[in-house]
Amino acid sequence: MKKFEEGLKELKDIIENLEKGNLNLEESLKLFEKGTKLVSQSHKKLNEVQRKIKVLVEKSNKQISEEDFEVKD
Repeated sequence: MKKFEEGLKELKDIIENLEKGNLNLEESLKLFEKGTKLVSQSHKKLNEVQRKIKVLVEKSNKQISEEDFEVKD
């Protein structure tokens, strides 16, 4: 799997190429398929990272515990 940042850059480039509208249908379809694959891989990687991230919380009794990281909007 590509590095996450590389995947995002490639996805950005694909989107820019598709938005230009200079490609024929077959080229557009190939890029679209590649883009959806990159989105899927990026989503998978983000989910893996989110599962691995733990937040250390010092409790009032001075013990350290691990809690799942949650993204707050």
